[in-house]
Amino acid sequence: MVREKDAALIRLSGGKEYHADIITDSMGEKSVDITTLRKETGYITYDPGYVNTGSCMSSICYINGEKGILRYRGYDIADLVASCDFIEVAYLLIKGRLPTAEERIGYQKLLNENSLLHVNMRNFFRAYPHDGHPMGILAAMVASLSAFYPELDDRDPEENLDLTVTRLLSKMRTIAAFTYRQMEGLDFVEPQYSYSYCANFLNMMFHTSVNNYLPNPVHVNALNKLLILHADHEQNCSTSAVRLVGSSDANLYASVTAGVCALWGSKHGGANQAVMDMLQKIKNEGLSIDSVIEKAKSKDEPFRLFGFGHRVYKTFDPRAKIAKELSKSVIEATGVKDDLLDIALELEERATHDDYFIERNLYPNVDFYTGITFHMMGIPVSMFTVLFAMGRLPGWIAHYLEWRHDPYQKIGRPRQVYSGPEKMTVVPIAERR
Repeated sequence: MVREKDAALIRLSGGKEYHADIITDSMGEKSVDITTLRKETGYITYDPGYVNTGSCMSSICYINGEKGILRYRGYDIADLVASCDFIEVAYLLIKGRLPTAEERIGYQKLLNENSLLHVNMRNFFRAYPHDGHPMGILAAMVASLSAFYPELDDRDPEENLDLTVTRLLSKMRTIAAFTYRQMEGLDFVEPQYSYSYCANFLNMMFHTSVNNYLPNPVHVNALNKLLILHADHEQNCSTSAVRLVGSSDANLYASVTAGVCALWGSKHGGANQAVMDMLQKIKNEGLSIDSVIEKAKSKDEPFRLFGFGHRVYKTFDPRAKIAKELSKSVIEATGVKDDLLDIALELEERATHDDYFIERNLYPNVDFYTGITFHMMGIPVSMFTVLFAMGRLPGWIAHYLEWRHDPYQKIGRPRQVYSGPEKMTVVPIAERR
């Protein structure tokens, strides 16, 4: 990191000037340091959605939206998907480096040993209605872990990093599977020592005493890679929520719960669910792809085309390219004709060759393909965002731990531009009209 002293000059009203340093990061990108702006001038910046605001310095994830680059700890996302499994990538994000073969085996063992839930937590699941949204249940159960494992509340997570964060990483998977079983009115299936992380999850979801279920290797592979694609994405809404709550000195469980709740929204993690709801709407209403494309273009139409475009990427989402290939592999292995799939493929074909979408950089994003893939794997739409949360968990943990080492380490407290009345006088209630 290079700092150019007083390299930026901001001229303010009244003849005031503010000299700001320019920071050049390890990738050559520049930022203006305004940490003393209000103290020296009385001014603040106005930046809705924090589009131009860097909230922290981080070494976890690098994104270049113009060039379509995504890297975890310096490793390109395509290389990680091709060469690593989800457990290795989780290790990388949390510990800062890829594990050795011996460390990988030890980590897998630790995950298995800590995958069971406290028996009394089952009662919590059974108290939820079958039609309760699984993200609400997931958030509540993650927060509840602090009650069942209170010893971790009082311990610095890094005093026993493996136990603290691996316990959460492993139990999150079990909570997610049990949430599905509760929705379906089925008995819970315990995790099995002989299965991998992703095979275990699928087995806990779909095994019953009468179906002799065996996890499909194609599905296991696809899930493993999709979790890697979702593992981190810089300072997105949910990750920012984790860091913000963590900045209050809240524990890891509380901070991750905040991330789960932020991810729930349709503009964030719920986008893949919104894609499938959109495809279902197109099918139910018998809409033609031509009419859908025109509706998406029209400013007068409330219709929204989910799964296209991205806040950061101005070219093809690098995750989407990988997710598309995974989708193809699952479709080929399934060999089942599906109306929603046909609609999705036709919509993708038309939109990617339409000048309107090309000129506006509205390419299919990762949510478009993950929704299709999960659907073909037999995972219900309401569970899509839960799987996103499973994938994003290592990133949330990594950012929580990174904040704890931040030398600035101030509680997150954005300013605002006030738009209310200047001053009001309270009128006695008998005189109010």
